[in-house]
Amino acid sequence: MESWLLPFLLALSLLFRYSGAEVHYHDFVVQATPVRRLCKAHSIITVNGQFPGPTIEVKNGDTLVINVVNRARYNVTLHWHGVRQMRTAWADGPEFVTQCPIRPGGSYRYRFTIEGQEGTLWWHAHSSWLRATIYGALIIHPKDNSYPFTKPKREIPVLLGEWWDRNPINVVRQATRTGAAPNNSDAFTINGEPGDLYKCSRKHTTVIPARAGETNLFRFINAALNAELFVAIAGHKMTVVGADASYTKPFTTSVLMLGPGQTTDVLVTMDQPASRYYIAARAYASAQGVPFDNTTTTAILEYDCGSSEPVRVVQPAFPALPAYNDTRAATTFSAGIKSLQG
Repeated sequence: MESWLLPFLLALSLLFRYSGAEVHYHDFVVQATPVRRLCKAHSIITVNGQFPGPTIEVKNGDTLVINVVNRARYNVTLHWHGVRQMRTAWADGPEFVTQCPIRPGGSYRYRFTIEGQEGTLWWHAHSSWLRATIYGALIIHPKDNSYPFTKPKREIPVLLGEWWDRNPINVVRQATRTGAAPNNSDAFTINGEPGDLYKCSRKHTTVIPARAGETNLFRFINAALNAELFVAIAGHKMTVVGADASYTKPFTTSVLMLGPGQTTDVLVTMDQPASRYYIAARAYASAQGVPFDNTTTTAILEYDCGSSEPVRVVQPAFPALPAYNDTRAATTFSAGIKSLQG
């Protein structure tokens, strides 16, 4: 074989592989942002003043270029959770592992390509406990926009988080100094809002609109630092079709259980009477004698029946969540997740 032929064929294969791929540019500014939660005013660290942060959407094969400017008072790095860093390990983001932190006033450019992944991932800070408020969804669409399941009418990211009534940096510093476990969170959140079961939080409840008859894809992300979470939607079954940017064999369930950092994609058909339904999440904590955050966060799935008359405002129906220590429910769900391949 001619000496030039093998490199030529390799270059040609790469050209076909990445034909049609795009490069997406994003500017992320890490900054202090005023918010109010649980009756108190706080200054939290965010990206671009958003909590949660911006949703990134790409296709399998696309390249991401994210310019990060640090205008906060803490060192920071960003990690692209679950992304396979193929020949770009320096873009992975763990502080003092693949890079030095971005110091206050500094900047850094992340560049990497999504290869062989489709589904839901997420990104978050990887310095101290900044990821309590610095996180967002990373959605990877198929190259040809086709799914191995019924194409949904809408796709809805649902990010589950933890909230402290103190600066989370001070929480972890206190734990490091004393040697004790960190204080438990004061609330859980759905898309940054604790929900109306918490004090002063009726206005801080995420509302997700729905239309009767539609099938939507809910992309659940557990962005909590420490908690495994049960999740359910009142009156609705969920068909699991993906987890951690991989397709799964579909199976239907009434409850999900996500560990910290995990994602689960579910199809939900709006097949109930036009009304309001709680999406609720609370901790799964099976260890005996170990304190945990035993509160419940809620969002509202609100039907729009397509008529000129709005849905009558009623108290949302509440889902049947497992007990906090229901190991059978947790293991039953986990055992149901099986890869679509193999």
